Amino acid sequence: MKLNKIAALIAIAGLSTSAFATNGYFSHGYGIKAKGMGGVGIALPQDSMAAATNPAGMVMVGNGMDFGVDWFRPIRGAEIVGGNLFGADGSYSGSDTKNFLIPEFGYNRMINPNLSLGVSVYGNGGMNSDYGDGIPLFGAGKAGVNLMQLFVAPTAAYKVAPNHAIGVSLNLAYQRFSADGLQNFIPASVSGANLTNRDNDTSKGVGFRIGYTGKLSDMVTVGATYQSKTKMSKFSKYKGLFAEGGDFDIPENYGVGIAVKATPALTVAFDVVEIKYSAIKAIANPLSNLTVLGNPLGSVNGPGFGWQDMTVYKLGFSYEYSKNLTLRAGYNHGKQPIPSSETLFNILAPGVVENHLTLGATWTLANKDEISVSYMHAFENKVKGSASIPPGFPPGFGGGEANLKMKQDALGISYSWKM
Repeated sequence: MKLNKIAALIAIAGLSTSAFATNGYFSHGYGIKAKGMGGVGIALPQDSMAAATNPAGMVMVGNGMDFGVDWFRPIRGAEIVGGNLFGADGSYSGSDTKNFLIPEFGYNRMINPNLSLGVSVYGNGGMNSDYGDGIPLFGAGKAGVNLMQLFVAPTAAYKVAPNHAIGVSLNLAYQRFSADGLQNFIPASVSGANLTNRDNDTSKGVGFRIGYTGKLSDMVTVGATYQSKTKMSKFSKYKGLFAEGGDFDIPENYGVGIAVKATPALTVAFDVVEIKYSAIKAIANPLSNLTVLGNPLGSVNGPGFGWQDMTVYKLGFSYEYSKNLTLRAGYNHGKQPIPSSETLFNILAPGVVENHLTLGATWTLANKDEISVSYMHAFENKVKGSASIPPGFPPGFGGGEANLKMKQDALGISYSWKM
């Protein structure tokens, strides 16, 4: 395929709409094949989306191009109970926008038998809530936030030995953010004019991901990967909302994986991934930074969402049912990152799902191209607030509790060209 067509597909993938991702705000997996297996991929590269998980895998998958899209349906909401000064007790749906399309794109070319160059384009979904009727506790009009993160990852991978490879990706990151209906927080901000209802703002940054994969025997393959913290430019329109004057960096994450060919037809893979949300002040700082320590929104140590680090466990199965049909299934679990004391601010970002079941399949066509599908269901999870709405919180919300809930479904399809 000509390079201009490849560039066009990259541009299409870049138009990804925001949605709430599943391991905090990271996707449960990258690539339709991996998504059908609980998101595993550190030791099991399957297509040119491999660089999103472990760049070393690109030299193992050969020449190819993949384009996929997920239909994603997160149902999120909140409940306020216990009395407050705004009479806001009640249930609120944050799902006025329910359906999202999230595309992805990958391309890989073998330069020689030991070296590959490629690119993977993917999104982290993002924080998204859409309370069309507003939240009186927060302000007037519709309320919610919308964060999109897009990665374009040029990748080089090299076989240091016939069954062992290393790889590196340059992560070119782009963010877009907006917030609405948060007027009641203005008195608690260092820059109230740059806190809410400022339309979209954008942010750019650069990071990297490195990885290793090695086949230890005919049955066992292992892998490891590390993604650096991605330093992003600041959201100047929201410097009164996020800590450090609008800073919203992307956290580092790392993991290890193993894939075992249990039988000639069955492969079992397992990944463990750590996401370091605690290193990003805008994500991790607790509300008490304001209510107890007196640091206003937007200040160096201003409050954030109070998220904790996540350890994610991914288990996947791939079964070659026939020469032309591969079946997949998987499970993904990570303890959600929001403490019960931090549910107030997270009405805007109720990323509380923990358990995901997945299914998938690939059909190989006569010309060796492939069509793959995946399905993911994240079971509903609820987090009840505990001392979550401080009585003296500026401008004086009067106490009570904020409770969160979310569930998700996703259905994806991709087409793979063997080049």
